[in-house]
Amino acid sequence: MRYFVSTGEASGELSGVLLAQAIRAHDPQAQFEGIGHQRMHNAGFTIWRDHRGWASMGPLAAIPRIPGLLNAMWQTARHIARTKPDVVVLIDFGAFNVRLAKELRTRLHYAGPIIDLFPPATWLDNQKRAKEISSYAVPMTAFEHQYEFYKRHDLPIVYFGHPLAAQYPARAPLPAPPARGGHVALLPGSRGGELRYHVPALVRAYRLLKARRPQLHGTFGAADARAEKTLHAIVEREGLKDVTVERGVQAAIAGADAAWVSSGTAVLETTLTGVPVVALYKIAPILVKHARRVYSGRFITLPNLVVGEEIVPELLQDDATPERLAETMDRLLDDPSAQVRHFDRLRRALGPPDALDRCAQFAVSLARTGAA
Repeated sequence: MRYFVSTGEASGELSGVLLAQAIRAHDPQAQFEGIGHQRMHNAGFTIWRDHRGWASMGPLAAIPRIPGLLNAMWQTARHIARTKPDVVVLIDFGAFNVRLAKELRTRLHYAGPIIDLFPPATWLDNQKRAKEISSYAVPMTAFEHQYEFYKRHDLPIVYFGHPLAAQYPARAPLPAPPARGGHVALLPGSRGGELRYHVPALVRAYRLLKARRPQLHGTFGAADARAEKTLHAIVEREGLKDVTVERGVQAAIAGADAAWVSSGTAVLETTLTGVPVVALYKIAPILVKHARRVYSGRFITLPNLVVGEEIVPELLQDDATPERLAETMDRLLDDPSAQVRHFDRLRRALGPPDALDRCAQFAVSLARTGAA
């Protein structure tokens, strides 16, 4: 069977690769094509479009990208309609993927199966948006909350649990590091805007924490080769001799006592691995009003959203100062157990451990039956 997978950034690409690996267990001859980057290429995908530079922080940053993304969407829709893969899998990146599904269904009258993994607006409870998505694709949510919302409105949706949860076995809890030391990971995010806003704050926070803990050392986590090069240059320029740079979340958090992490999938990955987290997120001040108009919930960080409680400290916008970041991390290093004890509850709330395999089985069943 042939599978087309559309992603728009690093976290979606990771999910696409893991899903493809699980699909191959049930469909050994599976062929994969899609929109992605190096990770998908290394996993044996034929890359139809490279998504580097597609993701942006907020609507204003997205404006210059719109013509190129629309053109890529139209070309992709026509490519799919022409080549007729057995299943199309859309992963996150709703601004592009929902339009792609709409184009396929309404203009090109494409009748093949389309799955939307991680459908957008998970925590917004937006009935209009939910109806739109379910009219073009089969929503496959990773969160029970979204499943229940769709079902309350008699909308089709499938839920097997979070497909990434079982991919990160929890390490044994580490004792608190010495008062003068510790190993912290710094994960600023994968988008250009995240690097621009988060790296300076994290560098200053690290220096402040180093003043309190002279034997401290750290590891920056880079999402891709471009970020790795940027972070190496910053570490050298800032003279951070005790800070290294590693590619990927798992490499960066290996052995870390705790981590500063840009809010997103990396927070979930880090906490599931058993590493305590301080989450941060900063955007351009001009976008704050828009963000508050769109979303007014208590939390934005996935572990907190899933359990309905602040188990991970969230330092957002004006609160994400170097001083607050350093102070909050210092307290977490002093007593990581208060956060770690919630991690088993988080894992249980994400559903059964075979979620990824069940998602793969569902995709294969659609490929074999051709049901849309």
